[in-house]
Amino acid sequence: MSSISPEAEPAGTPAEPPRTGPAKATPTRPRQPSLAQLRAFVAVAEHLHFRDAASAIGMSQPALSGAVSALEEVLDVQLLERTTRKVLLSPAGERLAVRARAVLDAVGALLEEADAARAPFTGVLRLGVIPTVAPYLLPTVLRLVRDSYPDLDLQVHEEQTSSLLDGLSQGRLDLLLLAVPLGAPGVVELPLFDEDFVLVTPSDHWLAGRGDIPRDALRELDLLLLDEGHCLRDQALDICREAGRTAGLPVTTSAAGLSTLVQLVGGGMGVTLLPRTALRVETGRDDQLATGYFADPAPSRTVALAMRSGAARQGEFEQFAGALRGALASLPVRIADV
Repeated sequence: MSSISPEAEPAGTPAEPPRTGPAKATPTRPRQPSLAQLRAFVAVAEHLHFRDAASAIGMSQPALSGAVSALEEVLDVQLLERTTRKVLLSPAGERLAVRARAVLDAVGALLEEADAARAPFTGVLRLGVIPTVAPYLLPTVLRLVRDSYPDLDLQVHEEQTSSLLDGLSQGRLDLLLLAVPLGAPGVVELPLFDEDFVLVTPSDHWLAGRGDIPRDALRELDLLLLDEGHCLRDQALDICREAGRTAGLPVTTSAAGLSTLVQLVGGGMGVTLLPRTALRVETGRDDQLATGYFADPAPSRTVALAMRSGAARQGEFEQFAGALRGALASLPVRIADV
């Protein structure tokens, strides 16, 4: 009579199939707490009382208790120490309550921003302005925003054109107020107005007060301009070239702003070109200055708003441009007909 060793397979038992690779791990449940769970836990952390917490967030007490228990299960952490008389936060609960509040605050801010995005003229508008426009047009812009768009958080950045365009392309700025054309790809221009340039001279200059100055008078004048980088300098040089000014004729460049420029003119160092919108602010305080006007057609520049092509707020910006044209109509400019 034969015996069967303990290691032998009993008759009729199927052999175990050979393993061809590592066993697959059972997928674990993702640790994703819901906002309702976080809201319930934060309410309990603030009130340390289930009934008061449930009342504060408009939830039944059993539902609140279940939400907190579910959060503990999802996080695999005990958040509360429950007794028959009171509720306490565990050490882990104290730490995670701070995180939970931050998450709910961030979600609230997200929803507020979405509401602002749906409503025109609300939220933040980052406006870039060139220095030769800002002092003369910003009072009108700020008044328009205050009176017509009180929920708009306007933030103004004064920079030169190249920096503004860089900020627009990178999303640091939303809208620009500057002289055009820009010739920049991906930028849409919304013209506001055209304005003439005038000649600012010392009060005893032979062109002082004249209203029919020919452009070719610019050929031989001692011209004072802004430093390089200002678009107004480039526009003035273009006007001079069109007038036939010799390219090699020296141009004094010693001013970083228009205020300094007109002081140099008042001191008898030369003449300069100013846009009409800057005239009252920059020359009204100095009786040593005089103004001369060019014969038609006078040299001019165009000022516009500029935005990114396909901007999400394009309709809002176009509406803003229309309102701004109306607000600027009292200035000595020719409003764009669009």
